[in-house]
Amino acid sequence: MPRFSRLLLAILMMASAALPAAAQKRGGILTLPHVDTPPSPSIQEEATASVVTPFMPLFNNLVLFDQHIAQNRFDTIVPELATAWKWSEDGTILTFTLRDGVKWHDGKPFTAADVKCTWDMVSGLTPGKIRKSPRQAWFSNVKEISVNGDHEVTFHLKQVQPSLIAMLATGWSPVYPCHVASAAMRTKPIGTGPFRFVEYRLNESMRLERNPDYWKPGLPYLDGIEYRIVPNRATRMLGFTAGKFDMTYPTDVSVPLLRDIRSQNPDAQCVMRPSNVSVNLIINRDVAPFNNPDIRRALALALDRKAFIDILTEGQAVLAGTMLPPPAGVWGMPVEEARTMFGYDPDIQKQRTEARAIMKRLGYGPDNLLRTKVFTRDTNAFRDPALILSDQLKSIWFETEVEAVDTPLYYNRVFKKDYSIGLNLTGSSLDDPDQQYFENYACGSLRNYTNYCNADLEKDIARQSMETDFLKRRAIVWDIERKLAEDVARPIIFHGMAGACWHPYVKNVTIMVNSVYNGWRWEDVWLDK
Repeated sequence: MPRFSRLLLAILMMASAALPAAAQKRGGILTLPHVDTPPSPSIQEEATASVVTPFMPLFNNLVLFDQHIAQNRFDTIVPELATAWKWSEDGTILTFTLRDGVKWHDGKPFTAADVKCTWDMVSGLTPGKIRKSPRQAWFSNVKEISVNGDHEVTFHLKQVQPSLIAMLATGWSPVYPCHVASAAMRTKPIGTGPFRFVEYRLNESMRLERNPDYWKPGLPYLDGIEYRIVPNRATRMLGFTAGKFDMTYPTDVSVPLLRDIRSQNPDAQCVMRPSNVSVNLIINRDVAPFNNPDIRRALALALDRKAFIDILTEGQAVLAGTMLPPPAGVWGMPVEEARTMFGYDPDIQKQRTEARAIMKRLGYGPDNLLRTKVFTRDTNAFRDPALILSDQLKSIWFETEVEAVDTPLYYNRVFKKDYSIGLNLTGSSLDDPDQQYFENYACGSLRNYTNYCNADLEKDIARQSMETDFLKRRAIVWDIERKLAEDVARPIIFHGMAGACWHPYVKNVTIMVNSVYNGWRWEDVWLDK
């Protein structure tokens, strides 16, 4: 069995053991480090795990991926604020029956109107309700949302889209209160979830407290959760090994750091798993000289993916296209297939010779370097590969420096396309082509950071979305993958591995293997100390 397959099997076996335990203890504050300052607590307006990880416990979804099954799949979706759902025979109408007796943290009742308000806002059916909607493209197929009394809501679709139920199950799809202004959700968010918002101190911490009126009897077990913002990863790791933190930040542990933690804390519970987060090169196609497709092709040909993987993950990360590859992923190309795509030839010297020929035709060379900045976010996960990228581009006569900026500024600038080239991490909250393609490659999508737009490809994206036969849909997806690589839409460098560790007294933790966005409800985690 290949090493990666053995690794995934081990992770799944560990996760299957993480079942609800007997004799749960109540009380205590779960304390974790956090990597940086989140732009705001408003999940529906943001696009980084540094928001959804600490603030997911404030909310509930209509449906949710089972929090104790490590691999997110359609068959692991369970009810939350909805008690049941059904599709119409033609697959274009999805109706939810809603839970009765649920209250928002301010005591007001949850109703179907809240669901309608949320997705009218997120999908753009009522424009201007929120500052921005990073996942508006997810719900572009929603034609209308209707309610029938307080406890039934229906999504009416323009065309068949089986993935809609899965997109509603991610950590990015909380229901918002209709009676609370979006500006308030950015400062003092209100949800129906197991924890309530206490405070958010810029550059310091975020605190949540137990919701005593939570609609699930007896939950949560914890009195609260506290995230302390510690920008330096070495300091975060020292804090965990010294017992200052109960758990590491859930995606913080690299392969080398995992070895260090296990040597210093041999009883620590750790999981290293595929994150469904790709490291990628973003290129602003609207600014010179990167509006020239030949320059973009040269950039793609310069990438030595194996060097990235070996240096950053000791060979454990995965080479692939946009979709997470097997065995963790369902839709991605296996490595041998990915190597047939443009820019993926393992003969890196051959590729770079071709890239230099392109650069020479455009007038660049050893005596005329192309000078630019590699824009990135100022965290280890972004900054480290950005340094490698900057070094690799020297091979095709680039002279670059890394420009690393804080998280709020980073996302503000990429949304506005205020960069030339950058090193980015793209997290996929759902292992489904609809989420990946509509969000990151659809014309006009807010998270289409490169302004890539291909009308013919849009037709293929729509076609795969409607296809219900798995093999036929996967074939279309692989064709899309090849086209994205050929167009240098957003060159994927590798799919990363991410580790998390916690002390053995932290009980009932399950770490997802194919998403870093969906597993942080924390409602039945407890502390045995």
